[in-house]
Amino acid sequence: MKGFLLTVLLVLAVKAEELTLAEECDADACQLPSCKCSNTEIPGGLDARDVPQFVILTFDDAVTVSNIGTYRNLLSGRTNSNNCPAGATFYVSHEYTNYQLVNELYNMGLEIALHSISHQTPQTFWAEGTYEDMVNEFADQITLMSHFANIPSSAMKGVRMPFLQLAGNNSFQVMKDYGLDYDCSWPTLQFRNPGLWPYTLDYSSTQDCVIPPCPTASIPGVWVLPMITWTDLSGLPCSMVDACVNPPPRNDEEAWYQFILTNFERHYLGNRTPFPFYVHEWFLAVNPAVMSALRRFLDLVNNLNDVFMVNTAGAMDWIKNPVPVSEYVSQSCSVQTPTTCASRSCGPLTSDHTQMNYWMTVCGECPRVYPWLGNPLGA
Repeated sequence: MKGFLLTVLLVLAVKAEELTLAEECDADACQLPSCKCSNTEIPGGLDARDVPQFVILTFDDAVTVSNIGTYRNLLSGRTNSNNCPAGATFYVSHEYTNYQLVNELYNMGLEIALHSISHQTPQTFWAEGTYEDMVNEFADQITLMSHFANIPSSAMKGVRMPFLQLAGNNSFQVMKDYGLDYDCSWPTLQFRNPGLWPYTLDYSSTQDCVIPPCPTASIPGVWVLPMITWTDLSGLPCSMVDACVNPPPRNDEEAWYQFILTNFERHYLGNRTPFPFYVHEWFLAVNPAVMSALRRFLDLVNNLNDVFMVNTAGAMDWIKNPVPVSEYVSQSCSVQTPTTCASRSCGPLTSDHTQMNYWMTVCGECPRVYPWLGNPLGA
């Protein structure tokens, strides 16, 4: 055991020595598809009118029998005007998640991404999190979800930090070391109009640091998808739709529809950065008028020839290899190979972190104990 701990400490020391302070971006050296400077310039030098306007709908937290109905009703059977399936991204946290349902979402062609194993409080845990903490929360979550939901580990490309609390360089370094592609946790208040395009951390970021600590090191090839904030009715910013301080009345569908359109048009009539609709399912479930407004908006999107509702990873693929919308619509649809799920209900499973018993539904064999930090397979 002492030898193992010494090895871990040596690895962490090496990681600290490897990091170098990021320098101002060299636009000549930083070229797509592997590098992009932090700025508002449209990838590929395209004119805004030639850019496909992507709409990125995301949901956070556990996937459960309580919220799967919303996801099925809102997303099943949707297609864009190019006849490709509409997408959405799920940032999944582990506790209480039903992995048969995660498998179902994956098989619907939707994106499964990481939101940590523990999603623990207090928020300072994430702000002060070490490299090893981030390995336990995110690298091990790849192992956990791939195993219990029976989806390829390579399919999980994105990270959203709990509470949108960044951990400085550590989470981004873990992303690089474990093959993750992008982070979508970092709000921007300054770069709303024009919007800040996704960029890599090869060079220093120009993005405002809203919830520090923000990364300062050069971490080549890791992408940041800035969370471009909405503007509420008082002009205040909101990173998540359900966090707006002064939204329209929650029972007024038409007002919410216009509210969504107003924020969408800032992107569509601007430099066409991906339009974010970041929300927690509970907000839609308890506000039927908001749900109806969102459904109307998505119906509109699915019928526009230059607007596309896509998985976040799909938008990132275009950013790395940008083509005009006239060429984009002729490309083949992205297809995920479905996987099987031999569903099994497991429990009661003992847990060390709460001393509670848990039940979980998995694809395949049940774990011995409830999977958690340091033991993602529940061995």
